[in-house]
Amino acid sequence: MTESDSVTKRPRSSRGEGDQLRDEIIDAAIELVLEARELRAPSIREVARKIGVTPPSIYLHFADKDELMDAVCGQYYQRLDDEMVAAAVDQQTTLERLHAQGMAYVRFAVATPLMYRLATSAPPRDDSELDETLVSAAFAHLHKGVQELVEEGFYPDGDTVAMGLQLWSAAHGVASMLVTKPYLPWGDAELFADNALRAACLGQAVSDVDLTAVLPRQK
Repeated sequence: MTESDSVTKRPRSSRGEGDQLRDEIIDAAIELVLEARELRAPSIREVARKIGVTPPSIYLHFADKDELMDAVCGQYYQRLDDEMVAAAVDQQTTLERLHAQGMAYVRFAVATPLMYRLATSAPPRDDSELDETLVSAAFAHLHKGVQELVEEGFYPDGDTVAMGLQLWSAAHGVASMLVTKPYLPWGDAELFADNALRAACLGQAVSDVDLTAVLPRQK
């Protein structure tokens, strides 16, 4: 057996430490994704080896690799949520907070490209709660900002869910393009993202303008 195949034995968990081991498993899986050079989910054996347990110990907490990866993505989105909450601190206006949170979304994706692609590339399974995690991690913040801007009169009345989804689509779109096509001539990526999200945030304020008044009709 080679050194890479060996597993460093760890002491048996005491009663009540199961949740701690579960968290360690998820964190180890995230680290393996971040350390990888290609887009793939780590195997159960790789995760077990990283934290010094046997594969059966993983299966005590996760039925299979798919269930583990659902939890991994959920934890990743929670970290994204933390970044977006932190970005809102000390922002003077609702619009500034909305823009800052969109930028936090993009920065987090660019800083963790493989994990971001893994988390957003596959639809959840029927028994997965991943969609709920995604909403709480990103969309809920943007939706709240939209609602407040409508209440302030800066955004027009309308379907705030749809408006929030438009802003989320802008942040997700910018993040995805910067992550998957970094070779395109974006110029300064930070400035590109900043300008794109400013346009999205401010564009909502004039979303009810009749374009026929300023643009000629297409024939």
